[in-house]
Amino acid sequence: MTERQKEEFIKFAKEEMTALKAEIPRLEEQVKPVAPDNAIGRISRMDTIVNQSVAETQLSKARVRLARLQEAVKRVDDEDFGLCLDCGEPIPMARLKAMPETGYCVDCAE
Repeated sequence: MTERQKEEFIKFAKEEMTALKAEIPRLEEQVKPVAPDNAIGRISRMDTIVNQSVAETQLSKARVRLARLQEAVKRVDDEDFGLCLDCGEPIPMARLKAMPETGYCVDCAE
């Protein structure tokens, strides 16, 4: 991986991490339980429960993605970062951006 590609990846990762760090508190707020004494109807309460479930899933995914990006940024200076562990060929930047934790190119991952 060239220095320019490393810089591109780090810039991308930092932008993603900034966005995730802003999104996580919003999602944490959405998953807070609704007090039963709130004056909302049964249907509205069901909608709230469904929305909380969706937010919990999004929150979990955001936390995992943030951790993976942070780990990838730490490894970017490793000699083998961006190279497939199987065939040794460079992993395309688009794949690294989509799955920063990957150690395999598309062909070897299949």
